[in-house]
Amino acid sequence: MPQISLSAARALMLDAQGLLQPRSKAAKKADVLESIRLMGLLQIDTISVVNRSPYLVLWSRLGDYNMKWLDELLAEGNLFEYWSHAACFLPIEDYPMYRRLMLDGQKGWTSAKKWLEEHAAVVEQVMSRVHERGPVRSSDFERTDGQKGAWWNWKEEKLALEALFNTGDLMISKRHNFQRLYDLRQRVLPTWEDAHAPSYEEVRRTMTLKAVKALGIATALWIAEYFYMPKQGIKPYMEKLADEGALIRVEVEGQVEPFYIHPDSQKSLKKAESLKPSLTALLSPFDPLTSDRKRALDLFNFDYRIECYTPAPKRRYGYFTLPILWRGQLIGRLDPKAHRKDKVFEIKALHLEPGVVVTDEMIADLAKMLQDCASWHQTPEVIVRVSDPPEVVERLTKALA
Repeated sequence: MPQISLSAARALMLDAQGLLQPRSKAAKKADVLESIRLMGLLQIDTISVVNRSPYLVLWSRLGDYNMKWLDELLAEGNLFEYWSHAACFLPIEDYPMYRRLMLDGQKGWTSAKKWLEEHAAVVEQVMSRVHERGPVRSSDFERTDGQKGAWWNWKEEKLALEALFNTGDLMISKRHNFQRLYDLRQRVLPTWEDAHAPSYEEVRRTMTLKAVKALGIATALWIAEYFYMPKQGIKPYMEKLADEGALIRVEVEGQVEPFYIHPDSQKSLKKAESLKPSLTALLSPFDPLTSDRKRALDLFNFDYRIECYTPAPKRRYGYFTLPILWRGQLIGRLDPKAHRKDKVFEIKALHLEPGVVVTDEMIADLAKMLQDCASWHQTPEVIVRVSDPPEVVERLTKALA
């Protein structure tokens, strides 16, 4: 069984995730699609303190790119939206697998079908409108119950749209100003027939192998978490795949759990000890590298949580802290805010992890990364307010000057 160090295991994951080294060429539209295919998913989240999560995840890997490309890839049918480990943009070639999970009730709202049956009149109204007028937004339906809308108090038409999306009767044909446009599946995917959906066993096997490949190296539980597949029986299932040669067992220094890699990653495994991470990037709270908090702690010794749902007095680091990746290590987090009108990228607070040694090289890398991120946001002036340790503010400000 191959044996590798913990740092090599980290490098394998960074390499598979497109976070090992900076890109040498300017990003193109095709690179956005390829990046999503490598990750297997791109989580959607609407919080926009600096930028919405899917755009930030892509920037971490591609650098400066045109955000319109993501919207265009969805509208062109190269991507679709559905539930994976959360609401995600997904490669269109994976639709058959997710359709099987829809049909089996293993993804999406478990109560969607029941809700549709109990609200037949509003469902018929919504479907008639989509049939007659084409793609619709939730805002196309006027609220008539006198209540104020909120995410926990959706109008019936919005609930109908979402329930129909969950069952797969409607799909997201495109987005406008990040608002979903719902359309009939038959119009979005006119050639699809449910008879083409693979068996659940085929889906389980394919998704397991895709997750291992996307992560580069993984334990059984990391695999189950990646696409939110059932955890029950995952360990013997991974061993079964390894016995068949579909996966390769790897021993990682200091780790008790068995690790696995995809056979396509054998070349990377052979040079794992010599891989040299050199990328410095900010990561979204929903980046695939850190979205599994337990995995981030086990592999990178990085204890992370998003605090936007925590009452302000109880926050330790800030409302929307972003993990800092520096040359293969997660060295800290910062709480940013993009003030577009003022063209200012504000770092409210920057916290490095205990024991991190601050070097001139690190400061230079962080300054360049922050300036690149700020410029991409069209907020070129970077201001760092507070840091831990305190001297980082002065050193970063001088490097940014």
